[in-house]
Amino acid sequence: MMTPKEILGHVTAEPFRPFRIRMASGETYEIKQPETVRVGRTNLTIFVPLSDEAKGDELWHKLSLLLLEAIEPINGRRRPRRN
Repeated sequence: MMTPKEILGHVTAEPFRPFRIRMASGETYEIKQPETVRVGRTNLTIFVPLSDEAKGDELWHKLSLLLLEAIEPINGRRRPRRN
């Protein structure tokens, strides 16, 4: 499990660097813009626009922090997980 503080470190990094979230199930989510992520105490909400043109059209995923396995840069290099 990653803490909200650890995830916020990635979301609020200056400059922002896109990253991938890897879940225990094997699912991955690419975060290319910081405003697409909301971090809570026990969960993470990711908003995915369905199209570039339609405003308000979006899909969202609510993920448990308990099931978040790793965060890694999108460029492919893995960032070590802190315990």
